[in-house]
Amino acid sequence: MLEYQAAKDLLKGKTILVTGAGDGIGRAAALAYAEHGATVILLGKTVSKLESVYDEIEQAGYPTPAIVPLDLKGATEQHYIDMAETIEQQFGHLDGLLHNASLLGVLGPFEHISIDSVKEVMQVNLIAEIIMTKALLPVLKKAPLASLIFTSSSVGRQGRAFWGEYAISKFATEGMMQSIAHEYQGTNLRANSINPGATRTKMRANAYPAENPQTLKTPEELMPTYLYLMGDDSKDITGQQLNAQ
Repeated sequence: MLEYQAAKDLLKGKTILVTGAGDGIGRAAALAYAEHGATVILLGKTVSKLESVYDEIEQAGYPTPAIVPLDLKGATEQHYIDMAETIEQQFGHLDGLLHNASLLGVLGPFEHISIDSVKEVMQVNLIAEIIMTKALLPVLKKAPLASLIFTSSSVGRQGRAFWGEYAISKFATEGMMQSIAHEYQGTNLRANSINPGATRTKMRANAYPAENPQTLKTPEELMPTYLYLMGDDSKDITGQQLNAQ
C-alpha cells in the first residue's frame, strides 16, 4: 500500500470533502485527489490558504473545486447541517470525507493540563468531527461507494508521556472510526483511519522544534495511502488502522 500506484482516473467523477485543506497534509491530499479526477471541497478556517489551493487546482486543469470557509472551533451543528444540504443540492451525494484538521494542544505533564486547552482540542479533533460526520452521513450513503477517513496518530494508538490532550482526542477518534465501520459494515460506506507518521508539517515543527524537518517525509510522499483509501480499490477495507509510512 505504501507503494500503491493510483490510476490517473482513480477518483474521476467523485466529490470529496477535505478538512484542513489549506496547508500540510490536507493541501497535499486535496491536490492529489483533484489530480486523480475528483471535485474537491476545500474546508478550512483561513480563506486565503483555501483560495491558494483552489487556484493551484484550477491552474493545473483539474476539476473545479469548491471552498467552504469554516472554523471548527466555533461552528454550530446548524452550520454542518446547512453544509450537508448544500453539498447534496449541488452534487447529489458525497463520495469521500477526509477528516484532516486537528489541533495539537499543549504538550506537558498531565497534572499541568489546562482544561480550556483540552476543551479546544476536543472541540476541533473530536466534537466537530462527530457533528460533521453525523450531518454528512446521509449524503455519503447516497454515493455508490463512500469512503470516510479519519486522521489518527501513533499517540492515538499507544499513549505517550506529555501528549495527554492530543493522545486522548486521537484515541477517541479511533473509537469513532471503529464504531462507524462496524455500524455500516456490509454497506456502501467504509471508515478507516490513517496515522501519517512523522511528516514535514507546521504541527510537527511545533511539537519537535529542534528536529531537522529535512529528515522527515513530505505530505506529498504520504499520498499513496490517502489515494488508496479514498479510491474504489479499497472498497472492501473498513475498520482498519493504516499507517502512511
